Amino acid sequence: MSVEIKTPQLPESVADALVVKWFKQAGDAVEQDEPLVEIETDKVVLEVPAPSSGVLESIVEAEDSTVVSDQLLGTIKAGAVAAAPEAAPAPTEATPAAAEPAAASGAGQTSPAVRKALDEKGLSAGDVSGSGKNGRVLKEDVAAAGASKASTPAATAAPVGERVEERVPMTRLRKRIAERLLEATQSTAMLTTFNEVNMQPLMEMRTKYKDQFEKTHDARLGFMSLFVKAASIALQRFPEVNASIDGDDIVYHSYCDIGIAVSAPRGLVVPILRNTEKMSMAGVESTIVEYANKARDNKLEMSDLSGGTFTITNGGTFGSLLSTPIINPPQSAILGMHNIVKRVVVENDEMVIRPMMYIALSYDHRIIDGKGAVLFLKTIKELVEDPNRILLEV
Repeated sequence: MSVEIKTPQLPESVADALVVKWFKQAGDAVEQDEPLVEIETDKVVLEVPAPSSGVLESIVEAEDSTVVSDQLLGTIKAGAVAAAPEAAPAPTEATPAAAEPAAASGAGQTSPAVRKALDEKGLSAGDVSGSGKNGRVLKEDVAAAGASKASTPAATAAPVGERVEERVPMTRLRKRIAERLLEATQSTAMLTTFNEVNMQPLMEMRTKYKDQFEKTHDARLGFMSLFVKAASIALQRFPEVNASIDGDDIVYHSYCDIGIAVSAPRGLVVPILRNTEKMSMAGVESTIVEYANKARDNKLEMSDLSGGTFTITNGGTFGSLLSTPIINPPQSAILGMHNIVKRVVVENDEMVIRPMMYIALSYDHRIIDGKGAVLFLKTIKELVEDPNRILLEV
């Protein structure tokens, strides 16, 4: 019996998806729930699992094909057993075993898109070292081999000052990120206000309780959960920062769905923590770790990225001292955290050294007045500098 492999149901905001990679070839054995094909939308990369065990009977949509919701991708012959590979003939003097390069064994495993790329570069599968599963040749392998081949004559003729360029197409995810960033700068009246936070009280609290917190909740106590809780309190005090524009209306949200910017192999993604005003710090930390692992393994689902009323991004993890984060429409604001640096500050008319962090709030001036933005950021500062206020919500 043939079982259909179909594109998952895509949200209304996602028109189509791109078939990126098939992990199996027709005739290969598959196990139920084993990842079969990878598709990319403008928000996330999804792995489509095998709906049944058996043999991959056909691939209907090859790599680089554009597909829509519920479209047939291929079929599985349920319960079938893959045929055993034919034994290779014993080498003879006329056909020595060494005559065929080992890399050529991957030629039969190349996808149509890879074979097309090989033809364009004037290469064969045997000329390329495959980095895919079981040595399979991927498009990026062909691109790298083509660039190496193109640069070889130039290196021979002019080994000094060689200038090599490589042109690769944007991924769908990267194109969508570019579109949304451009849209945000062109369609909002975006301003940024700054403040600085003395992180010493928070760091002392974390040092004192982190071991007990981890033992009790099986989660690390990080700074992000405290900023999320501080932001949740501030968002409830300043509802315009938690609002969005819909046409000629302003939509105020009674809940706090905070997106946390996470760096993934294919680009920046923003999974959403739901109802953070009700979450514990342990719940926040556990959910962030779960999302980070899913992003790393390309396991994020569309529902993980949908919605959101506010966003927090932490450029400090990469060493950023100060930045102006860009709003994620239709949200009206985004909080930027930065690197913690020891600086000389004045306390009680004395110069002391404190671990300081610059924080930034980019906001849509169409909804949020300057006063509200400044007071919102000042509230974050006050809560973080006195963590007991976060717990007491005062």
